[in-house]
Amino acid sequence: MRIHITGLNHRTAPVEVREKLAFPAGHVEQALGALIRRGGVREGLILSTCNRVEVAVAIDDGDATSMVEEFFEQSRHMPRGDLAPHLYHFHGRDAIRHLFRVAASLDSMVVGEPQILGQLKEAYATAKNLGAVNGFLDGLCARAFSVAKRVRTETEIGSNAVSVSYAAVELAREIFGKLDGRAILLIGAGKMSELAARHLQRAGANRILVTNRTRERAEAMAAVFQGSVVPYEQLTQPLTQADIVITSSGAPHYILTRDMMRAVMQQRKNRPIFLIDIAVPRNIDPQINKLDNVFLYDIDDMGKVVERNRVNRMEEAAEAERIIEEEVDKMLARLREREVTPTIVSLQDQLEQIRLAEIERVRNRLGSLSPQQEEAIDALTKGILGKIAHGPIAELRRHASRGETTGIIDTVRRIFRLPE
Repeated sequence: MRIHITGLNHRTAPVEVREKLAFPAGHVEQALGALIRRGGVREGLILSTCNRVEVAVAIDDGDATSMVEEFFEQSRHMPRGDLAPHLYHFHGRDAIRHLFRVAASLDSMVVGEPQILGQLKEAYATAKNLGAVNGFLDGLCARAFSVAKRVRTETEIGSNAVSVSYAAVELAREIFGKLDGRAILLIGAGKMSELAARHLQRAGANRILVTNRTRERAEAMAAVFQGSVVPYEQLTQPLTQADIVITSSGAPHYILTRDMMRAVMQQRKNRPIFLIDIAVPRNIDPQINKLDNVFLYDIDDMGKVVERNRVNRMEEAAEAERIIEEEVDKMLARLREREVTPTIVSLQDQLEQIRLAEIERVRNRLGSLSPQQEEAIDALTKGILGKIAHGPIAELRRHASRGETTGIIDTVRRIFRLPE
């Protein structure tokens, strides 16, 4: 049986192609059914996310590349000629390596992000429930999940923030430690501030205040976070309550000035405050950073954190790649061993049947035997057959370790006349 993966991702196809090829959640089951009904396909799995669409199949024979391209064309109604330039194809060892790299988030847009493993597990669960994975791919996916866990355990690939929103969480934790119960004030309703607030909220900051020059937009943002709207003209009061402030207003001047924040800090009794200015032009006077217990970061500061962490992740990714190669070698060794196992079992069964038949054939001539004599005959005959079987079994395993199984399997089966 052979493993084959065909797909496209954020590096090989623009979003307008990816969105056309993507499988809506409710359509995956039907598509999987059509996939595994194709001739030669034993098992199949479909992984569809915003950044990648991939089909993995275990096949007995045939042209898997052409088959999957045809499946894409028919199921997504896209001409193969339009798709082909964006598709990649992996077979055998390369396919196993690719699956392990995807699970470990080494092939993601943001290396080390954890979401892809969850998405792969969902794709596996869907295929498993439909019976589309039940043997070869089943074991391969289980191993991929274990490899991803090993990469997370043995490297720091996921520990450093590599986006502005994640960097906001990392910096906030440096200042406050735990974020449980911390209050966030959003000044402006920009997308980046929403993402940063969402990550901070997931990290434990659960009181959201929103203000915006247009109240309707503030109300819409507050609804997203189940937060409260505060008047844009009255910032002093919410500033005394908030622990984290994120600004993304389109104002052409500073919204928060040094004098304003000095007065706010007096009311706060110098309780620390974390300011994230991700607006361009900036919303916060950089002189504010000189005030005690005020921690101000603008978009460039956040970018430096992201770049530093990106370099760190790349260093960790090199170690992760080493782990992947080691695990691919182990997986291939298991698969090669599995190729010769049926022949080994068949050989042992046949020799055991011969042993028992020969003992039975001469039993009448042996006369009455004591239990000790029965044990001696059993041990003697088993020992003889073990020595006979040792040579061919050792050769089968030696050839399997080198990936040369077909010839030796045929030879052993012919010599010992083993059934197919």
